[in-house]
Amino acid sequence: MFTLFTKCDREHNTLSMLKNEKHMKPERKKTSFIGRLRGNFLTGLVIVLPVALTIWMVWSFIGFVDDRVLPLVPDKYNPLSYVDFNIRGVGVGIFLVFTTFMGALTKGLFGRQLVRLGESIVDRVPIVRSIYNGVKQIVETITSSSDNNFDKVCMFEYPRKGIWAIGFISTSTGGEILDKSGRKSLYSIFVPTTPNPTSGFLLFLPQDDVILLDMDVEAAAKLIISAGIVEPPTRSELPKVKTTKSGPA
Repeated sequence: MFTLFTKCDREHNTLSMLKNEKHMKPERKKTSFIGRLRGNFLTGLVIVLPVALTIWMVWSFIGFVDDRVLPLVPDKYNPLSYVDFNIRGVGVGIFLVFTTFMGALTKGLFGRQLVRLGESIVDRVPIVRSIYNGVKQIVETITSSSDNNFDKVCMFEYPRKGIWAIGFISTSTGGEILDKSGRKSLYSIFVPTTPNPTSGFLLFLPQDDVILLDMDVEAAAKLIISAGIVEPPTRSELPKVKTTKSGPA
């Protein structure tokens, strides 16, 4: 009799435990049809929106160049004069061919003499020479093949201690700025703004106050444009490159 009661108590306890576990398990929330549609839409938006914006920007840029180049081309040499429909990108092609031809022309002695003559005429015009020399210096800086032009990303404390900013190192500062600063070495740093990284301001900072980062310029640009939402991968998340050790021959 005692064994029977003990067995019944065990079965009762087991059933109670199973019921309690059943009640303790969280019920899975069923996603509604509208919720699934919303999730699918957001997933598709992440894929479609960057592609659509890229195509729109490229298409708009091509149209912008065409609208400014084609009116300067005589009708005799304009390919659109011989067709009944508009061909997108003709102006861009003409601009590329013309720019390449001018580059090849100015490499020769005759071309260099023409450039010097034109620059000497521009230098005599007060306002025009300032604009021309400034734009020329910027273009030469951007297109130069130097190894230290905006290829290094750094961080530094700005505008006060404890607040950090990201910038691009353009070059090592020299000349009068370095001499009168009282420092041994300075960096010329371009600090872009968010969300438009093409605008910003220039700072001259001591190299000891600048921390170089491992991220490349593209990752830093994404971070700035997205206002910090798109974070670059850390060093541990970067793909590992296999290196082969070569022994002595």
